[in-house]
Amino acid sequence: MERDRLASLAGFFASDAALSSGTLVILGEEAAHHARVRRLEIGDAVYVADGAGRQGHGTIVGLSKKQIEISVAAVAEVPRPPRVHLLVPVADRDRMLWCAEKCTELGATSWCAVMWQRSRSVSPRGEGDAFRQRMRARMQSALIQAHAPWLPEMFDGEPAVDRAIEGLTDDGTRIVLDAAGEPIGRARFTAPVTIAVGPEGGLEPDELQALRDARFRPVSLGANVLRFETAAVAALAIVRSAFGTSLETIHG
Repeated sequence: MERDRLASLAGFFASDAALSSGTLVILGEEAAHHARVRRLEIGDAVYVADGAGRQGHGTIVGLSKKQIEISVAAVAEVPRPPRVHLLVPVADRDRMLWCAEKCTELGATSWCAVMWQRSRSVSPRGEGDAFRQRMRARMQSALIQAHAPWLPEMFDGEPAVDRAIEGLTDDGTRIVLDAAGEPIGRARFTAPVTIAVGPEGGLEPDELQALRDARFRPVSLGANVLRFETAAVAALAIVRSAFGTSLETIHG
């Protein structure tokens, strides 16, 4: 099953379903509402994904106000690309949501919102369980729109930098975006890559030192001062491009 074959189909996120050929996927009221908005009917072909590398297509066999039933015809498994983790700032809610969408489209492996010292002055800022649920829904929507195979893992809570560093389990390349660092275009990346993005106004000296002590290398995206969401998306795109990852499918 080729990815471009899915492009014209209405899509649905099915994280709780065991996607495999010949199975029946039953989704709830939100998916049923989406189907009505798209004016879908029984017999229409649709796309389903679980955010864990499985993508499928099938046919609507049942539709009501409360649920939609999809008979899955075929499923493909997409290998996970090289891992790229993000440490992003707790910041303005809308800008965090936008950043989460774009980083999902670009294939971020994980997302950890860090409460940098300057994050505490932001209002209204994106934090708490309700906001994380909203962000997760936005990521799911972006995954379906982009026909991306893997949903980023999202860490609970908004840790300070020391706790965020303690939570890192992967080695590989660690970079922190810093105007004084070497140009990112000169950097060489070994997967997994962890990208730390500071808040508006920059990192405090002790935060930058903590990252340096944890083997984060400062890199620069150029002379312009970028908003955090622009910087995160640009850095992720550069790293993904450097890997040249192909998203070919393995048939399941």
